[in-house]
Amino acid sequence: MNRDYQVIIVGAGLAGLACGLHLQKKNIPFIILESSDAPGGRIRTDKVDGFLLDRGFQILLTEYPEARKVFDYEKLDLKPFSPGALVRLGKKFHRVTDPFREPDKALETLFAPIGTLTDKMNIAKIRLTLTGQPIEKILTATEYTTMELLKLQGFSQSIIDKFFRPFFGGIFLESKLETSSRKFEFFFRTFSGGDNVIPAKGMQELPNQLAEKLGLSNIKLNTRVTNVTNQTVTTEDGETYEAPHVVIATDRRAMGKILYGTDLSEDDRSVTCLYFACDTAPIKEPILVLNGEKTGPINNLCVPSNVSSDYAPPGQALVSVTVLGTRKDHNALEKAVRSQLEEWFGRDVKGWRRLRTYRIDNALPKQNPPTSFVENKNEVRPGIYVCGDHMSTGSLNGALQSGREVAAMIEKSLL
Repeated sequence: MNRDYQVIIVGAGLAGLACGLHLQKKNIPFIILESSDAPGGRIRTDKVDGFLLDRGFQILLTEYPEARKVFDYEKLDLKPFSPGALVRLGKKFHRVTDPFREPDKALETLFAPIGTLTDKMNIAKIRLTLTGQPIEKILTATEYTTMELLKLQGFSQSIIDKFFRPFFGGIFLESKLETSSRKFEFFFRTFSGGDNVIPAKGMQELPNQLAEKLGLSNIKLNTRVTNVTNQTVTTEDGETYEAPHVVIATDRRAMGKILYGTDLSEDDRSVTCLYFACDTAPIKEPILVLNGEKTGPINNLCVPSNVSSDYAPPGQALVSVTVLGTRKDHNALEKAVRSQLEEWFGRDVKGWRRLRTYRIDNALPKQNPPTSFVENKNEVRPGIYVCGDHMSTGSLNGALQSGREVAAMIEKSLL
């Protein structure tokens, strides 16, 4: 039995790593037990035939308040996406961008057939309103679904279907925009204030940087926790750890099984990401492409190698395609995706090589109203705490914040 720690953290995702960072600053001894072979949780990057494949399309928003506290942006060598998006509509791609950040492209956005002039003025109005508000005020505002809020704000069904649905549907991983308006406004504010980026060498550089700060001696990999009883943690190989404080820093599925012996993730959002290699990138910009039409499986796509050249070998390009949800018939899905890609980009798609398909069942927590993003009950039993993005805004920022807050609770209990 191991008794040398004040805190045992189960899970080396961003929440667990952030919890460990705060404890380390306060000289509180801890250990992190991680079931997989590397830190990161749902943020992992695989190397396949010289390509870098993030396990599902993910980005870092530089204005995430928690990210700014813990990451060294310069060392991450962050590469930005262009603001806004290209929307596929009527057999063409139309630009929708932030005129405050790309004034030279404002007219192109103004005349794009994506919503009305009033819609575009409303976007500017919301941007100005939200950027001046504290985040806590946004996260405690009167709550609606995102769809209800957009309609209350006077947006037309046209811009909802052609822009908001694919753009925020890709963030929330659901197309009905049932997610809390508080979460929508948090993201809208964050997008407006900074860049959307990826580390040059893949998203796994984020957890790798935090793990390096913690020291690998504080993280035990390939150690699957099967049970937590009082302050005793039992692993799959029968080893036990004991500490006054135990933190479950996993996704909801693993947390439910460890604490309650049941799966709590039935409603969690799922997503499928397909990666293709090609000789010539179908678009030349580092920009997100949205499906503004209600046809086909694709919600959004991008070319990560346009953002960072490290994502593909010289002379090749990497295409990332996102499909909301998961499908049982994998071959049929790939066929439908290829058919839509060929409609968008022509016969060259026939020569694209599929590198890998990721099907992620517990990609994000479902966060429909009612929600509570500010006051969460992280201590579920005496001395046992839960943290993760499901305890805050389902996001990279939410995971970091939740981990820090639990560590602060433990620190306070030890005073």
